[in-house]
Amino acid sequence: MENPSGEPVLLDKEDLLKRQRQEKKELQNKIQGMKKSIPKGDKQKKKEITEEISRLEKELDNRHNEELNGFKEIEADNCIEPTAEEPEDDEVQIDKTAPKMSRAQKRRNKKESEAKEREKRIQEQAEKNREGPRFVEMTSIKNSLKEIDLQIHNIPADGNCLYLAVKHQLTVSGRPSYSVTELRKKTANYMREHKDDFLPFMYNEDDDSEMSEEGFESYCKEVEKTKLWGGQLELKALSNIIGCPIKVIQANGPPTVQGETFKGPELILTYHRHLYRLGEHYNSTLPLVDEENDV
Repeated sequence: MENPSGEPVLLDKEDLLKRQRQEKKELQNKIQGMKKSIPKGDKQKKKEITEEISRLEKELDNRHNEELNGFKEIEADNCIEPTAEEPEDDEVQIDKTAPKMSRAQKRRNKKESEAKEREKRIQEQAEKNREGPRFVEMTSIKNSLKEIDLQIHNIPADGNCLYLAVKHQLTVSGRPSYSVTELRKKTANYMREHKDDFLPFMYNEDDDSEMSEEGFESYCKEVEKTKLWGGQLELKALSNIIGCPIKVIQANGPPTVQGETFKGPELILTYHRHLYRLGEHYNSTLPLVDEENDV
């Protein structure tokens, strides 16, 4: 069985603990990428990122605690034996003649009861999600896209979302496309060749000091060789590499545009803060499909 977010409902506590440890590790990797994306000297951006990191850590801790508490409640429920009521005198004879429930039937009844309880909790969580930041953000972005006859095209959340979204936009707009590996390599090389346009806005995450040339080269290697999340710096590089504007639709505030001076149709992406638990994400877009004709 799966919950509304598409994640499996774990029946084994050890599986849950293992997944939680993996999620904490992934969050730390994500936080490192977020810190590196802050332009040097941009105190407002640094404050926003710091607050976002705190929110992500708190959200993950709260969810993990809720999951563990949910296991404790289920275990406690399973340990409670029902208290039998004393039968009335005229019921004693009926009980003696009634067929005794088999152990297999008892197990089936117990499984059905547990399944109903899990389904109830899933439905309750689904109702809560409709009032949460993820639902509000998604609704806002969809409404903005609808005004320009576009809809979201989902991109996998694997660290390559920015490059995959740009790749998809190049394909649907009929431009020459590149693989993710090629886009990452081109981005890293462009940043190296135009170091003066990027290095002044980058800093060391440990002490906020100016990033050295060695640190800059290390960052470029991560852009090229790893799944380091891409942000504004990478968008700026990609816009110049492709030679066209890249517009990013977001829930809060007006769209941002990189490469406004370039001519031709723009690539349109969407930016999400709350779509996934580990942080920011980019999706691509497609022409809006008429719901009446959408099979």
